[in-house]
Amino acid sequence: MNVTTPQIDTVPGRYWHHLEDGRIQCDVCPRFCKLNDGQRGLCFVREREGDQMVLTTWGRSSGFCIDPVEKKPLNHFLPGTPILSFGTAGCNLTCKFCQNYEISKAREMDKLGSLATPEMIAQTAKAYGCSAVAFTYNDPVIFLEYAVDVAQACREAGIRTVAVTAGYIGDKAREEFFRHMDAANVDLKGFTEDFYHKLCSAHLADVLETLKYLKHETGVWFELTNLVIPGENDGDAEFDEMTQWVHDELGPDVPMHFSAFHPDWKMMDHPRTPPATLIRARDIAMKNGIRYAYVGNVHDKAGSSTFCHNCGHILIGRDWYQLSDWNLDAQGACTKCGTHCAGVFQRHPGTWGPKRQPVRLMVPKTMP
Repeated sequence: MNVTTPQIDTVPGRYWHHLEDGRIQCDVCPRFCKLNDGQRGLCFVREREGDQMVLTTWGRSSGFCIDPVEKKPLNHFLPGTPILSFGTAGCNLTCKFCQNYEISKAREMDKLGSLATPEMIAQTAKAYGCSAVAFTYNDPVIFLEYAVDVAQACREAGIRTVAVTAGYIGDKAREEFFRHMDAANVDLKGFTEDFYHKLCSAHLADVLETLKYLKHETGVWFELTNLVIPGENDGDAEFDEMTQWVHDELGPDVPMHFSAFHPDWKMMDHPRTPPATLIRARDIAMKNGIRYAYVGNVHDKAGSSTFCHNCGHILIGRDWYQLSDWNLDAQGACTKCGTHCAGVFQRHPGTWGPKRQPVRLMVPKTMP
């Protein structure tokens, strides 16, 4: 059964304060939108209503689908398992290359047609045998209150939660948000302030602070994705500086995914990323000590598989989202030399494969 009655629920928002000029400042992200009554922030889902901030999309979703966890992408978090994915609407960045712009740039709340309480989401994930629930398609930072409520319901049901995010979040909100997450994939979109300012209307430094916080202040398993755009962030010098920073500040065990761009939204004039560029980025990352570097959005088994950083033995074979080889023992170590592979692994890999399955939420018996 599915509930599709359009119904926008608002809940009190957190992380805001009054300004001397009578406006309210939202502190969820470093954009710090300053609002008069009735105004919404750039994300479009956080609104000043009277004398408080509210979230306008609590309990509403743009749709649910079961994906392979590798699609997030996460290669070291419960490989081969299914993950229930959903998003809402809006975003706090303005990326001209957005590949989910129908959702992230939505200004019409009728795109959110599914009533989705935290309990419904957790029960559905459990019923379908999903390892986790992923907040994706648009950035969960902007619906923090809803994401936290869903994460709490999932934890009570024994289901983990994953945030797919750009990491553009304020320091106080960051603490609460990630306290409830088990894993994350963070988009490190480029490694220059010019790229973030020109193409995303954001700042690189704030994202780097989030990454350092995740590594040094939390137990969240996280991986990085760099969408490589020809002519914008695909230079060898930028790959070198970025991967050296990741190695030095986050350590060698944080996996990095270099993904192919395809023309979309406001960047239709840019070509697709050549596979050779992704391979070059991966080579530079590994030269700089990154143990787990991957290429994405292309067929490349060698560039998508996980290898032991000590002996070079293949640990997890992948081609897109299909697993093949599995040479990790019950403790997550290489079966050939015994070297530990960083990540969160089960004794055996999942068998979900590349399937994508849209689902309807389960409605509790207590609901009409």
